Amino acid sequence: MESYRRFYADEIRLAANLRSTELVKAFATVPRARYLGPPPWNICSSDRAGLGLLGIVGDPYITTENPRDLYHNVLVAIDATRQLNNGHPSTLAYWIEALDLRRGDRVYHAGCGVGYYTAILAEMVGEQGSVVAIDLDPDLAERARRNLSAYSQVSVHAGDGADFDPGPCDAMLINAGATHPCPLWLDRLTERGRMVIPLTAKGGENFGTGIMAKVSREPFGFSAVGISFVAIFSFSTLRDPEIEPLLGKALASRALLKLKSLRFDKHDCAETCIVHTARICLSSAALLT
Repeated sequence: MESYRRFYADEIRLAANLRSTELVKAFATVPRARYLGPPPWNICSSDRAGLGLLGIVGDPYITTENPRDLYHNVLVAIDATRQLNNGHPSTLAYWIEALDLRRGDRVYHAGCGVGYYTAILAEMVGEQGSVVAIDLDPDLAERARRNLSAYSQVSVHAGDGADFDPGPCDAMLINAGATHPCPLWLDRLTERGRMVIPLTAKGGENFGTGIMAKVSREPFGFSAVGISFVAIFSFSTLRDPEIEPLLGKALASRALLKLKSLRFDKHDCAETCIVHTARICLSSAALLT
């Protein structure tokens, strides 16, 4: 299967326009099939999955027992009844590359599922680094713990990622939609720390649409920029009813695409305020340097 993993990694490199040779190597190294349980597997394209979430199509999956089929840029169901999937490889690869991971980094992975992409993170930071992973579903967290047992630098927890203190982190990959970053996460970002987080407005009962934002701790605050559109399952927490409609309007008007910083200082709403509340402001104003 090594040749299939190399082909898969190259497919992801092209689909995500990856520049990191280390990330491509990680995808070629980690055996995806090991993390997904025994066959048969239900797989689908990202387009079909989106149509399924919107109720436009019925069952979006096809079934396979061939492990070679897992080494393509497809989603694989973890729980097909909930349309809960092991994430889309090229999309996750693009988000992971945005974190600019280095050997020795400490990473927080919220919403780790069965741990496949946690393993990719572990490969990136090496044995010198560490990865703290968490999933709300205790069964998935236990699967991830077993799957990742070979990685001594990885710890896995069960619980709400928004209530968990991961300690100081150089990078964070947040795999569930929120209306705003958790204040604790921002506090735990080290100097020049990076977070990739889906800022979403609800598009259905359990999922939302929005942008994947990269938030970086700078000397004078937090810079932020949208790196992709996203449709993703939502946190049950981190959904502020004041922010939610404002975020939806900013997404519909494309104003959210102008995001440049997060503001926490008290100020009047101005033209640069994309989403403005007393607690947080998503702003189109660049940080002062």
